[in-house]
Amino acid sequence: MIDLPQKYSQIPRKERWKVRNAYVEQQDGKCYHCGCDLSKEPPEKIKAFKINWNLFPDGFLNSPIHLHHDHNTDMTLGAVHAYCNAVLWQYYGE
Repeated sequence: MIDLPQKYSQIPRKERWKVRNAYVEQQDGKCYHCGCDLSKEPPEKIKAFKINWNLFPDGFLNSPIHLHHDHNTDMTLGAVHAYCNAVLWQYYGE
């Protein structure tokens, strides 16, 4: 069992998937941001946000599910679609 939340910067890079998966289980497979099934594409209302992909690192979309965290507190918040993570980062500074 993994304790949630965790400090994002203290999770070894190769171990972040374990925390992400713990959130997926806790969230019943739903995205923290949009509430839709993480095994499917995010809804059109999310995909309507125009993303400037130049703001994101190469490989940002390699994983369809991301571990979302608060950039101010460094605490993990939940599992999100990669596209939802881009929306949260670009439009809301998260």
